Amino acid sequence: MKNLKTLRLQKKLSQQALAEKLHTSQQSIYKYENHITEPNLDMLKNMADFFDVSVDYIIGYSSYTRKIEETFDTCLNHDELLLLQKYRSFPASTKKALQNLLDEFTKPS
Repeated sequence: MKNLKTLRLQKKLSQQALAEKLHTSQQSIYKYENHITEPNLDMLKNMADFFDVSVDYIIGYSSYTRKIEETFDTCLNHDELLLLQKYRSFPASTKKALQNLLDEFTKPS
């Protein structure tokens, strides 16, 4: 639950206030934030919906706050979206090198 406390504080919510919004107890929020217990899948989904982030972000698996499908409004599949996400993180010189490599692979024989 790496990012739960950060998200809660960004919304200026106490543990009690967040607990009420998620229909749980303040003690549960405390335990999640302090890695004493882990929420079940339904609670993770509720948290993600409430904060409008991915479950991956809440648990610290991803540094992207938004769901990847919402970040890129396209008809690409998940693997293609991940590749695009990686590509966008590269510096211009690396992007150019990749473009050249792709041009080599797609040249007509």
